[in-house]
Amino acid sequence: MTTEERAFEENFRETTDYLTVRSMGADFSIETVSNELEALYKFEGLDWVGRGELANAEIQGSIVAYQIFLRNWMGREKNRKTA
Repeated sequence: MTTEERAFEENFRETTDYLTVRSMGADFSIETVSNELEALYKFEGLDWVGRGELANAEIQGSIVAYQIFLRNWMGREKNRKTA
């Protein structure tokens, strides 16, 4: 496993854990999480100075964690509404 792959995996796990804990809070908002993902997309695109492969891998880990979290959340909400 490369250094970049380890950075991706570590950031993915940390972000997933962070989002899971946050989702249990009374003030949790899926809209906020969605907005944070949009901000990550913008940040990812602002690499005009060349942040490097390691930082890009970390950002990608966060983005994928947010994407999966939102997909799973929306799926649970859809199932809850149809049940």
